[in-house]
Amino acid sequence: MLDLSLNLNLDGAAKAKPDSPAPARTEPRADTLYDILVLGGGPAGLNAALYASRKGLKVAVFGERIGGLLLDTSSVDNYIGGGDTSGYDLAMNFERDVRALGVPILEGYRIEGWHREGENLILEATNGEHYHGRTVILATGSMPRHLGVPGEDELSGRGVSYCAICDGPLYRGKRVVISGGGNSAVQAAIDLSRLVSEVTVVQRSVFRADQVLMDEVSKLANVTLFTQTDILRIRGEQKVEGVDVRDKATGEERFISADGVFIEIGHIPQLGPFVGALAVNDSNEVIVDAHNHTSEPGVFAAGDVTPTEYKQIVIAAAEGAKAALSVNNYLTTKPAAIPATPVSI
Repeated sequence: MLDLSLNLNLDGAAKAKPDSPAPARTEPRADTLYDILVLGGGPAGLNAALYASRKGLKVAVFGERIGGLLLDTSSVDNYIGGGDTSGYDLAMNFERDVRALGVPILEGYRIEGWHREGENLILEATNGEHYHGRTVILATGSMPRHLGVPGEDELSGRGVSYCAICDGPLYRGKRVVISGGGNSAVQAAIDLSRLVSEVTVVQRSVFRADQVLMDEVSKLANVTLFTQTDILRIRGEQKVEGVDVRDKATGEERFISADGVFIEIGHIPQLGPFVGALAVNDSNEVIVDAHNHTSEPGVFAAGDVTPTEYKQIVIAAAEGAKAALSVNNYLTTKPAAIPATPVSI
């Protein structure tokens, strides 16, 4: 059933809610047993907390940076209902909505360990406190792999991007370089070829993409493919102007002019304290079932830390909601545990 929280005028038209004061900022308590401890403050974690709270569950959120990678995203124009906004503003809206429900959030500290006490899960934070929960939702996301070349960090957000789906429309009619040779890089080249004037794909070894993708990209007149070629540096003052590359076979160096550089060489899942504790795939992403349950009883996972094919805000948020709803079902069929240490419930 749809939950429509709209105020209506007598004629049925929606009206804006009056401005309300900023919600109180509370932190989790070490003497409280929570139904869910959400580890991660990005879209997946915050939406999981929102959905869990609306189900009447006692939930707490833990994140070193509330907002996650959204805080480093200059522009977001593909989140339905959000218009053209900044990643920072969208992250603040997410946090506002969660805090408005009274959800406590611990920011600025790392969760460095975990253990069990009876049936409960305990998160160990760098502030010295231990937090008790019946379940955990791991929503710690992933970090894009970096090339590690001069100019990359300096021009990040000013022509250097790690998401062709997100930022491709910004380069309509311009020239771009893509670094990578797997499925994501070649698919990005195919997608961008419809928007930009010229795509140059630079791969340091050979292409590893599926043959069906290679067959498709090889037919595109505005796409050029380079193999056995290293990107040496990304050039530009205020914005990207191009890249210096070197042919590994001949040693020849050349400059490729470009307005944008898309680095599509994969992501590094951030498992935090659960490294080595959960079943993962070959990419070190946490394996979950259809209900977001991991191999560890009571531990669920959502968002980019799991094998989601597309690393998108809307998908991470949706997975967070699904994980929270799955935990709600899990807890309704599981008797409440007796705390191993005295805590208030």
